[in-house]
This record gives sequence, structure tokens and C-alpha cells, in this order.
Amino acid sequence: MNIDEATLKEIEELKQDCIVLSHNYQIPEIQDVADFIGDSLALCRAAQRVDKPYILFCGVDFMAESAAMLNPDKTVVMPDLEAHCPMAAQLPAKLVREAREEHPDAAVVLYINTRIEARAEADVICTSANAVNIVRAVPEKKVIFGPDANLAWHVQRHVREKKIIPIPERGHCITHLLFKPEHVERARREHPKAEVLIHPECTPEVQLLADHICSTEQMVKRAGESAAREFVIGTEVGLIYRLQKEFPAKRFYPLNERAVCRTMKMNTWEKFLLQLRERRNVVRIDPKVAERALRSLQRMLELSIRYQ
Repeated sequence: MNIDEATLKEIEELKQDCIVLSHNYQIPEIQDVADFIGDSLALCRAAQRVDKPYILFCGVDFMAESAAMLNPDKTVVMPDLEAHCPMAAQLPAKLVREAREEHPDAAVVLYINTRIEARAEADVICTSANAVNIVRAVPEKKVIFGPDANLAWHVQRHVREKKIIPIPERGHCITHLLFKPEHVERARREHPKAEVLIHPECTPEVQLLADHICSTEQMVKRAGESAAREFVIGTEVGLIYRLQKEFPAKRFYPLNERAVCRTMKMNTWEKFLLQLRERRNVVRIDPKVAERALRSLQRMLELSIRYQ
């Protein structure tokens, strides 16, 4: 969709006091007018560096909660407050508490793709990019890890000296489960010179067929640094738009063109414009819960220094 000049002018005027953040999986129109595009943590941290009172966060619920937690002096709004991440909902805080009682000698490391109430029960959080290093950095030999069991498998594969306890046992991203080994086999036949980049939320069978296991930001970095001219991208198809825009001389192919996160796409262009104008969909979090969740985030940042 082409954005007309009048709408673009209105957007720029409305952005005078509002920063627009777009996750990598958002529709192209939103990416085109965003101030920052990236993964959930990078976007939240970007918001902290901008002196504007409003944040329009184009992503899903746990991401907007993180932005609100990290920016208590700003008002965070979403295009659609019903954009609830199915995987984040798979790990309620109660399940974290029960796992801690069952394994009192274990550290609790939770993926940032988790509701803020659960993160408030964690010792430290992680991203898909730093999960392996964070688990290595905690002193405990047992680690409760959730909610993505495939990311837990990826961590266990690289940190064999520790025991990873996934909670829930089969937590998953429904979009990344759409990738199958036969998709990789077909991609290698059709694009024999391409590097195959796979997100660690994919199943172990698919991960084992990758050239590189990458978070979304790592995929962007790899595309820029690699001598390869073609890439097969094993994550939600929205990232393809950003990759092709940033590296127009290279070619990017979706591993499965049907890998669309319907929740991410709930943030339509019409809803985006409405909230940029009216700012009614305010993200509200409990300050006491946010304070506890912030500690687990700060712990991640402290541990990350060891691996810079």
C-alpha cells in the first residue's frame, strides 16, 4: 500500500510528541513510518533514549508491557490491546512459582517473550540472542527455563554441563511450529547458494538443518556481514521486508511463506493511524509487579557484560 503525502505529513506532525516503535514482524506500512524497527528488547531500550511523552508500540502485549516497565514516565499505547502473544500466555506466574518450589536449587531464567507477571517471578530474563550466554552465566547447575521449549532445547544443546527444566513442558510459538524439515530440504534444492537462517523457536528437527541459528536481530546482522548473496529466512515473514529494504543487493526467501503471526498482524494500518491520533489504547501495568520484573531485566543486562 502506498501512503499518500497528506497522510505522511499528518503522521510526522503527530510524531512530534510520540515515538513509533515497530517490531520486525509488523506490516510494511508500519515499518516504513516507524522511528525504530527491531526485536522487543531493542525497541524498549530505544524508547528510553528518546525524549517524547508517548510511545506507540506496534507489537504484541508482552513487548508493550516491557516498554511501559522501562519507561514509567511515558504513556505507552498499542494499535490493538487484544494483540496477546499465545506463547507468553502459556506461562502464568503460578506455574513459575510451582516450578521453583519443586526445584529450589534451580535458577529461574525466563524468555523475554513472557507476560510481566511471570517475569516478576524470575531471577533473570533472556532474549533468543543471549539465552545461551545468560544460562551459562548463572551459577546454578539447574535452570528452570520457559516458556519456549524449543529455545530451551537450543540452550541445552550448547550448555550441556547444566540441566535445563522447560516450563511448560511443551511451550511453543505457533508460528515457528509451521516450519518443517521438508521446507528446509526444498529451500536447499531451489536456492542451493543461499544460507539458511533459522530462529531458535523452531523445532529441534528444523534447527539441526540450519546453517545458522539466529534471533531476528542476528539474522539482520548476519545478512549484512555475510559474503552470501542469498538467504532463506526461517522466521515470521515480516522480517523479509526489513531485510530486503536494508540489503537491496541481496535476495531473501521465506522458508515458509505461510509463517504469518496473526497476532502481530492485528496491528492494522487503520488501527495504527487511529491510535496515533487518539492514543486511547493505553498499556497499564501494576507498578509493584513492574518493579520486580525490572530486577530480572537488570540482572540480564549485568550478566550480559561478561560476554560483550
